[in-house]
Amino acid sequence: MKAGPNNLITDIAGLRVGNAEDAGPRSGVSVLLGARPFTAAVQVIGGAPGTRETDLLAPDKLVQEVDALVLSGGSAFGLGACDGVMAGLRAQGRGFAVGDQRVPIVPGAILFDLLNGGDKSWAETPYPGLGRAALEAATERFEIGSAGAGFGAMTGTFKGGLGSASAVLESGFTVGALVAVNALGSVTVGEGPHFWAAPWEIAGEFGGFGPAPQHDPSAMPEPMKRQGEATTIAIVATDAALTQAQAQRMATAAHDGMARAIVPSHTPLDGDLIFAAATGEKPLADPVRDPFQLGHAASCVLARAIARAIYEAKEQPGDLQPCWRSRYGTSKSPAH
Repeated sequence: MKAGPNNLITDIAGLRVGNAEDAGPRSGVSVLLGARPFTAAVQVIGGAPGTRETDLLAPDKLVQEVDALVLSGGSAFGLGACDGVMAGLRAQGRGFAVGDQRVPIVPGAILFDLLNGGDKSWAETPYPGLGRAALEAATERFEIGSAGAGFGAMTGTFKGGLGSASAVLESGFTVGALVAVNALGSVTVGEGPHFWAAPWEIAGEFGGFGPAPQHDPSAMPEPMKRQGEATTIAIVATDAALTQAQAQRMATAAHDGMARAIVPSHTPLDGDLIFAAATGEKPLADPVRDPFQLGHAASCVLARAIARAIYEAKEQPGDLQPCWRSRYGTSKSPAH
């Protein structure tokens, strides 16, 4: 596989992403929007998830397609971002038809960024407005790093962020990932420059430092929130025509990528989950080989996107954690 032309989830035709942030509370929202409704599924493995409309994504439920997916900061308050997205979609005439009414189907998930140093003393939650703004900003080219749902994110070591990556397979399918990384665990080996996801890096997309020369496999993490971080939420997407059950299997496989890129992941204190989206533009040629390879590609792409989130994060006033870039620059050099 090779990276897509923009190395973003929007390399999948018909998908767009919008980001909106508020520097006051140090939080934000990201929205994945399709040109038309798309098949969606979810797999939740973390122990402390915050979600909306995820029960609807089971393969035996009535509605098989969604209008948008939302990733948000704000803990449970952030679920209100879906309200803003629904309002915007309804104004566009989009949604599941119920008689003469349209009901936009907008599942969402949140991460915990309430203790990241931002001002959370709002009189009214900002998330419905951020959700609407993110929807209206949806485009094929979007910012990663300190943007959208990753605007106020943190990790066990370095500042977190929003990441994305893509891959084009020899079969012709495209797979992409969008992720907000706010993990209790670390995306790098210790406090060094080496990303856990290094074996899956393509073309130096997160510095080209390669795998760490060594690490202590016997080290045990402590179950504590050092700065208030917790939860990685992601979307993996493809242009393949998948059933909801096949999409859920792709989301399940993609969790391998999260475990490769974040150590530890899926803890009782993280709400780690992955949505899957399938636009259905390209039919499967082989009902066994194609889903098999799509799952593998989704895990690889997500691992890369997670590393890119931390690699692209930028310094901001009031940061509680260092940025990877401020310590190690942007690429490997003899000095490192």
